[in-house]
Amino acid sequence: MAEIDLRVSERTTDFPAGALLANVAWPESAEPVLVVNHKPSWRTNLAYERELQAVVTARQVEEIVARTGQHVVLGGDFDAVPEASSLRFWRGEQSLSDVSVSYCDAWHLRRGTDAGHTFMPSRCTIVEDSWSHYIDRRIDYLLVRTSGDGKGPTLSVTRCERIFDEPVNDIWGSDHFGVLADFRLP
Repeated sequence: MAEIDLRVSERTTDFPAGALLANVAWPESAEPVLVVNHKPSWRTNLAYERELQAVVTARQVEEIVARTGQHVVLGGDFDAVPEASSLRFWRGEQSLSDVSVSYCDAWHLRRGTDAGHTFMPSRCTIVEDSWSHYIDRRIDYLLVRTSGDGKGPTLSVTRCERIFDEPVNDIWGSDHFGVLADFRLP
């Protein structure tokens, strides 16, 4: 449906940061869900750019929702911990560049305070040596857009769990663990 270039500054030109937006059919409704894969810059010193990237993606998603009224599931490797400004923006806890949105974290809705680390150099043996000194943390998310009227997410999260968090026959699926969630109409 759409691809957004998230190379928003000189410091982000060396990495193909972007967001992919797709209408996905599902059995809950004849109306497709807008699924957004948001992949901002990965370098740890680019928090400002991740803020800019979040705003660029949010603006485009909000334009689509204004026209269609669709449910939105936003996910990806955000390369930011839950306390980061870009994640606080997505959860509606702070505005950025005169933009404000509100999404609920599927992990938090189903798992509460469970840390849910998705990047674990302490455990995943395929993490490059240059990253092995980093602490375990959660940087991969599934978020669902809220209704904006204070009534919470437009979709219910019935399950959320980590996947690919164990090797199979000594082979890891990735250096990140995946997040899997089931969504339903409320």
